[in-house]
Amino acid sequence: MLGSMEVDSQRQVDSSRQVDSSRQVDSSRQVDSSRQVDSSRQVDSSRQRATVTLRVNGRERRLLLPARTTLLEALRENLGLTGTKEGCGKGECGACTVLLDGRPVNSCLMLVSQAENHEILTIEGLSSQENLDPLQDAFIAHGAVQCGYCIPGTLMTAKALLLINPHPSREQIQEAIAGNLCRCTGYEKIIEAIQSVASR
Repeated sequence: MLGSMEVDSQRQVDSSRQVDSSRQVDSSRQVDSSRQVDSSRQVDSSRQRATVTLRVNGRERRLLLPARTTLLEALRENLGLTGTKEGCGKGECGACTVLLDGRPVNSCLMLVSQAENHEILTIEGLSSQENLDPLQDAFIAHGAVQCGYCIPGTLMTAKALLLINPHPSREQIQEAIAGNLCRCTGYEKIIEAIQSVASR
């Protein structure tokens, strides 16, 4: 009789262990399943695409783009407007400068969705089919263009300055273009070119 009770007791212990083990496996499966769902959500989020409507250089353009696309990427890769350059990618060099409602912005730092319902002007829209913008003429005349990589951004910054202040002082010009890095000209000829247009 005592031996039978011991056997029954052992069976209960074994049964309890099996239940606990089964619960642990189920719990582990639930955690793994949850992780898989979270991972799937992250992938889906990175692949989300949205339709954006941009008004660039006077033309309305509709694009289907990943949600994380920058304005710089959309301009260069989707619209073929390669005059806007990519430099540092951190908003420090000014090579990617475009005008948003007449004000200079670093397009490498702006999501394309943030540019909706705004007027975007790039270097390609600065001149007409017949004539260069006076600033472009002045940069050529004063020898302000060397390698040319930074020039589109510098021109756009200068254009924004003259739209707000048609007759800036030399100090105001220097302050305005401080965020546009140039390793070729030393800035003097750039400043002179802008001054020549401001004096008209």
